[in-house]
Amino acid sequence: MKPRVGVLALQGGFAAHADILQRLGACVDEIRCVEQLAAVDALVLPGGESTTVSMLLERSGLLEPLRERLSSGLPVLGTCAGMILLASEVVDGRGDQHSLGLIDITVRRNAYGSQIASFEADIAVDDLDEPFHAVFIRAPSVERSGPEVEVQARHNHRPVLCRSGSVTVASFHPELSGDHRLHQRFLANL
Repeated sequence: MKPRVGVLALQGGFAAHADILQRLGACVDEIRCVEQLAAVDALVLPGGESTTVSMLLERSGLLEPLRERLSSGLPVLGTCAGMILLASEVVDGRGDQHSLGLIDITVRRNAYGSQIASFEADIAVDDLDEPFHAVFIRAPSVERSGPEVEVQARHNHRPVLCRSGSVTVASFHPELSGDHRLHQRFLANL
């Protein structure tokens, strides 16, 4: 049976994630309302603008149902802004910005610089034979990771790919790399 994976589709880079997951054989739903969230086996929180996504989650009525589903163990992959939303603490966030607090990390928004400071780098990822080409766009930085957090990749000694239980987060955009191994690994763990 194919897994049904939701991709939060309120703002940001959701279409590229959905396309990759469909090509890998998953049934994909773009999540914009509570009823859609209830039907999925896993979720992707894509990159975008974390404060905007936070505000849209609240306005759409998805914030608390999302928090409940994720707290009950729904597997989730959060990339860039998704990492920020899932973190237990956000440095330099806005006062009205929501954090779901599902992975024990402290992140700093836009830590690598503005849009023009975006870059790409090959990184070594645990359990992958070849380096992964990571695309960093206004990326967050992991400032601290808790004892239950497994750091799976680093760039310049900073954690950029972390996992804790059913939560996986990346500072970068795996959907833009042309390499589907992280999405494959996410699906394989469902």
